[in-house]
Amino acid sequence: MTAMNPVRLAVNIEQFCYPDGTAALTDIRLEVERGEFCALLGANGSGKTTLLKTMDGLIREYRGTVLLDGQNILKLHPRDIYRKVGLVFQNPDDQLFAHSVTEDVAFGPRNMGFGEDEVMRRVATALEQVEMTEDAVRNIHHLSYGQKKRVCIAGLLAMGHEILLLDEPTAGLDPVGEMRMMELLQKLNRSDGVTIVMATHSVDMVPLFPGKVHILGKGRLVRSGSAAEVFRSPQEMEKVRLRLPHVAELFWQMQQDGYNFEKLPLTIDDARQKLALLLKK
Repeated sequence: MTAMNPVRLAVNIEQFCYPDGTAALTDIRLEVERGEFCALLGANGSGKTTLLKTMDGLIREYRGTVLLDGQNILKLHPRDIYRKVGLVFQNPDDQLFAHSVTEDVAFGPRNMGFGEDEVMRRVATALEQVEMTEDAVRNIHHLSYGQKKRVCIAGLLAMGHEILLLDEPTAGLDPVGEMRMMELLQKLNRSDGVTIVMATHSVDMVPLFPGKVHILGKGRLVRSGSAAEVFRSPQEMEKVRLRLPHVAELFWQMQQDGYNFEKLPLTIDDARQKLALLLKK
């Protein structure tokens, strides 16, 4: 029996330009492994959304290759792409169109040719995954912004998508909504094995959830690694119009005052432990 390829997406884009000739992506090389939860981190205009669209096969006029499970995405039938990977737009109102939650989530499976019993089974499972079962018959227009985003995710899960590409999934949400959305994505990743690629500029949220971070700046991949590896100094982050997480910024300033830390904490819990040790000394 052949071992499963651990790489779900392999991106090697030499260049993609807008119709006016402006380079949007240049020298992008990254891999997304099976079951990975990774973040594309960058300021507005850094190329995050464009890169997601190349991964989903929506943008095709580039030099290079995007491989989905080892196959060139440009040579795959759209049906074969959308059986595996789906993009959740930043604004859910750009993606939702049906009258009710159930009808919207059922649209994809129906178009894939499943019988009605299978469609309803998939809808029920997907709504349970995103914790929206009790809202199945509600009117889409009566949902909160965060609930609409969950319905968008359910629509892709119902189609059997194993890879979710999310464009700013926490945009427009209040702090509690942001945390609940991230906890949902973490559950889908850990419990259901969904591979997740999330585009975001939320530097404070990134260290809490994704395992790998790819930083984009002006359409180029600046660096990749764990949060601890990519968040190194305020000066480096300023070059890509970002900043350190607030916790790390505090400890960076303390280092300038003479305190010595082996590495900058990126979360409240890590900072608490370091401060406790410092107070003991």
